[in-house]
Amino acid sequence: MTPHARRPPISDKEDKMMTSRRLMKPAIGWAVFFLVAISFIVSSHSAAQEASGAGKSTLSDFKHLKGKWQRPDGGYILELKQIGKDGSLKAAYFNPRSINVSRAELKRRGDKLTVFVELRDVNYPGSRYNLQYDPRLDRLTGTYFQAVHGETYNVEFSRFK
Repeated sequence: MTPHARRPPISDKEDKMMTSRRLMKPAIGWAVFFLVAISFIVSSHSAAQEASGAGKSTLSDFKHLKGKWQRPDGGYILELKQIGKDGSLKAAYFNPRSINVSRAELKRRGDKLTVFVELRDVNYPGSRYNLQYDPRLDRLTGTYFQAVHGETYNVEFSRFK
């Protein structure tokens, strides 16, 4: 073919392929734009949380929770013992005898400090406390799931003196 020769006519199939390629280029561009925008928003939100300290917990956040706490409705004692920098916790529970604590955790949820304690012993097959610290009242309040009966109760603990 010479440089000035005419091209043969395009078939319908070739025409459709060329049209779809032309349409795909802007669609891919928009998809890339939205992915970049979403990743920017997510990283900005994470950076804002880090700057404000949200989501990060330090030992000083939790250390004032250390000690004995008593439920006024029955004399149950929850003792928060060793508190780790990572929110790990060693806890003991008494009713009045010692009940095995299988798991205990401290966490920060927003501006709230939370305590989770799971009990595994005779008559305590996975009973658990989900508590929040109320600094204004110096109390732990939340729920107790009584596994034997499958019931949940509202509870509170006051600092044991």
